[in-house]
Amino acid sequence: MLFNFLAFIEELREKEDKKQIVEKYEALFGPIEWGITSQLRYTEYLSKFAPMAYLIPEDLENDFDWDLLQKLILGSFSSDYEFKADEKKKGMELFLSVRGGDQTVVKTISELRSFQILRLYEIYAEEQMNYFILMHENEDDKTAILAEREMKLKKWQAVLDTLNRKAEAAAAQAQQEQKLDDLMWQL
Repeated sequence: MLFNFLAFIEELREKEDKKQIVEKYEALFGPIEWGITSQLRYTEYLSKFAPMAYLIPEDLENDFDWDLLQKLILGSFSSDYEFKADEKKKGMELFLSVRGGDQTVVKTISELRSFQILRLYEIYAEEQMNYFILMHENEDDKTAILAEREMKLKKWQAVLDTLNRKAEAAAAQAQQEQKLDDLMWQL
């Protein structure tokens, strides 16, 4: 895998403007010694996002943990997402919308290059650490962050419910068309 969480933590430790993130996190929760999925912020929050299949760059299929990336995107407060069926590619496209200042950039995950995907892991891992620190340092921040988390989880459940209803409707329509074909052949 191209994203190595522990190597990323070591990079943060070496950067003067970022090392306080790791120091604060470790002061609150102990040393970071394991991968991202072993971290409390993952087990308490990100693990609750049930992943679904989506289109990824074909040449990078084995290079990243795509379920983890999806969970980081779904749980992010700094970006938004949308899933859309792509009939030509026969799959779901995951659109990512990132705001920066006055600009909004929208890309599909399947069109990104490896360095862009790697950067997304870094941004989202750092973001999750920062929110976890804020949540444990200030009660008002904790309330706001927990409310935002709950909203993100409910949004994801609504997306899954909508996709399931669409799939059920398509299956019912296909079944009706088959019955109609069978009746036509009987005539």
